Amino acid sequence: MNLILLSPDDIENDRLARVRDPRRLAHLREVHRAREGDAMTLGIEGGALGRGELLTLNDTEAVFDVSALDQAPPAPLPVHLVLALPRPRMLARTLEHVTALGVKELTLLNTKRVEKSYWQSPELSEDKIRRHLELGLEQARDTRPPRVTLAKGFRPFVEDDLPGLLAGRRGLLAHPGMPDACPRGVEAPTLLVVGPEGGFIPWEVEKLVEAGCHGVHMGPRILRVETAVTALLARLF
Repeated sequence: MNLILLSPDDIENDRLARVRDPRRLAHLREVHRAREGDAMTLGIEGGALGRGELLTLNDTEAVFDVSALDQAPPAPLPVHLVLALPRPRMLARTLEHVTALGVKELTLLNTKRVEKSYWQSPELSEDKIRRHLELGLEQARDTRPPRVTLAKGFRPFVEDDLPGLLAGRRGLLAHPGMPDACPRGVEAPTLLVVGPEGGFIPWEVEKLVEAGCHGVHMGPRILRVETAVTALLARLF
């Protein structure tokens, strides 16, 4: 981890942070090989980051001085990502990747080609999602996690939710065979829709376009979802 991410619950009197989570303690000992007196990069979830001194490290807790954290986290991407729910193993990696890239609004969407079993996966539990978001934040030295929303019905999402999400945003539908290439260097607020493996069915494409999304493609190659999402975000922003 490139950042020791602290929960607001870890903070005492705005000066000290006590970390008792076994994962973070193990990482401090085994990867950072941290020692008392080391200055480390710290960040408070939802808040500032900076350098802080490790005051105490033992088998049960690490104590940091956080009084000098005064840096803002990296700027977020101006995008709301709507992603057809990937298979569980791919979902885990994708959550970490998009968090590290700076996505702050993510909707996981049901579509025709999303297997029903995916929605029963343990990877969709609140604890599992949070863990993957934390890993993405730690990788990128960011402190602000994305807000993740589950949309289990395609039609209700397109008819009830999508019009409001598109207000003030440019809607882009990434799908093979669309007439226009994906733009580059976009600065305006954007809503990006990415389908499942196998893509959207024609009816879904039709409904998304009717709702105001403009279809774009990434070229002739068919990419895995996690590769496509990363490539699209890198190209757009």
